[in-house]
Amino acid sequence: MTEPITVLLADDQALLRSAFKVLVDSEPDMRVVGEAADGAEAVALARLHAPDVVLMDIRMPGTDGLAATRAICSDPALAAVRVVMLTTFEVDEYVVQSLRAGASGFLGKGAEPDELLAAIRIAAAGEALLSPVATKGLIAKFLAQGEARGPQRPGAAPVRLDVLTVREREVLVQVAGGLSNDEIGERLSVSPLTVKTHVNRAMAKLGARDRAQLVVIAYESGLVRPRTD
Repeated sequence: MTEPITVLLADDQALLRSAFKVLVDSEPDMRVVGEAADGAEAVALARLHAPDVVLMDIRMPGTDGLAATRAICSDPALAAVRVVMLTTFEVDEYVVQSLRAGASGFLGKGAEPDELLAAIRIAAAGEALLSPVATKGLIAKFLAQGEARGPQRPGAAPVRLDVLTVREREVLVQVAGGLSNDEIGERLSVSPLTVKTHVNRAMAKLGARDRAQLVVIAYESGLVRPRTD
């Protein structure tokens, strides 16, 4: 039997955590392993339980979700932990800083239950959770204009895309556009498995945790330019 996806909930609203816990625990392939009321507690519980996914509120008292995400994603012992940010405003600048800090994506607090559960599964599978709104240029705009504000990816060195092959660059451009492996394969006339291989190689060469980090790199390096529409 496959092990369930383990989830850590981090939100200062106890009622919201309780609702999330009931929802997650109702799924046979998931279980909540801890609840945190602030960022410091989230980091401590992440180190204790090493969950597959952390649902992290951005705005919390004390240590906020941004600082907690940075701490989790920069800890080598937690390299397999994926952080999904929960926010009321899915295109605010804190979201971009969260992606830079290592988050795998974000979800609006007003999302439907099925969307939340799907987000957990997507993150646990190592995919990027970037909404259609984000991939239409708003995230790109913040990335392009905000390089002087907020920390970059944890431990990031200057991006050198010359380590990528021509095909890996082509795939990176498509990933930055929010396309799935199937969609990229269709566009480039290759199999989804081949796309996955290129994505994995690009992540390894660029030191990216997941696809979300590839999106950040694509924009910060200038390989992909932000849209203005």
